[in-house]
Amino acid sequence: MKRALFVTAAIVALATAPGAAYMRFGLSINGTNTLLRWPGPIPYRVSDAELADGISATAFDQALQRAVQAWEAVPSASVQFTRQGFTSGRPSDDDASNVIGFERRGDLERTLAVTTYTIDIVSGAIVEADVQFNAAQPWSVAENGSTAGFDLQAVALHEIGHVLGLGHSAIGETEVAGAGRRLIASGSVLFPIAFPRGSVEGRTLRSDDIAGVSDVYRPTTGGAQLGGLSGRVRKNGGGVFGAHVVAYGLRSGQIVGGYATNDEGEYVINGLEPGTYIVRVEPLDDGDIEGFFEDTRRVDVDFGVTYYPKVAVAPRGGVAVDVDITVRAR
Repeated sequence: MKRALFVTAAIVALATAPGAAYMRFGLSINGTNTLLRWPGPIPYRVSDAELADGISATAFDQALQRAVQAWEAVPSASVQFTRQGFTSGRPSDDDASNVIGFERRGDLERTLAVTTYTIDIVSGAIVEADVQFNAAQPWSVAENGSTAGFDLQAVALHEIGHVLGLGHSAIGETEVAGAGRRLIASGSVLFPIAFPRGSVEGRTLRSDDIAGVSDVYRPTTGGAQLGGLSGRVRKNGGGVFGAHVVAYGLRSGQIVGGYATNDEGEYVINGLEPGTYIVRVEPLDDGDIEGFFEDTRRVDVDFGVTYYPKVAVAPRGGVAVDVDITVRAR
């Protein structure tokens, strides 16, 4: 079995002061893009080898369980985790076991947590997925949050979304603060910049998160008959790579997005409640582009915000095509 390690995502505190907009993880196998998806219940162990200051193993475990249960409770997705108890192993161990725990990473001064995968690059199967919470950061498990630390349950909700195969969402707003950015508002727990210390707002899944997990983990039988939108983002006759496309549900109130993920500018937004949507495309420039695409040189941010000139309709159980938008350079 040939294996490869992928460091897929991290949630960061970029300011000193405290959507598919979801991106589905995948890799190319024999020329075919293979979606990273667990075929059944996802087993995991909780590491008690090292803990952050003021956080007990029991409190850590309970925060993780609450985060896991939030993903399992999405009615339009089929997600199940299997907790296998505590382990003295660490999430950095190469042991073919899914481990969630703390590692003291003083070298990652602005990183709260990171999720890594080990993938069989022949079959595309996930060998293991580990989550490292940075013990060098201050943490809180207080029921109503505490300015003493970042909310563990909220960050766990974000990282478990990565374990499920979801990448960062771009539905959020930041402002420059010192050497980084401060989060003003977020429409997804998978936005790559954390809420400040004391906030518990990140404990609740948003429509973008729900659409993402509902798309990747569609129930094999039953379940909601969701819809989607697809099209291309063009500029000067060519495709726009890395454009951020957002759909606003006129009746549902959903805010769900996607990215143009190839040089043709093609995008797909799935997991939508059937109905009418306003569609907007914008440059991916609110935060570090590296949090969304590895090859940032290909990402085009030289265009203005543009709306699809009509109301788009996401059909029940299908995907509307040719929801194309032409943008102009700024």
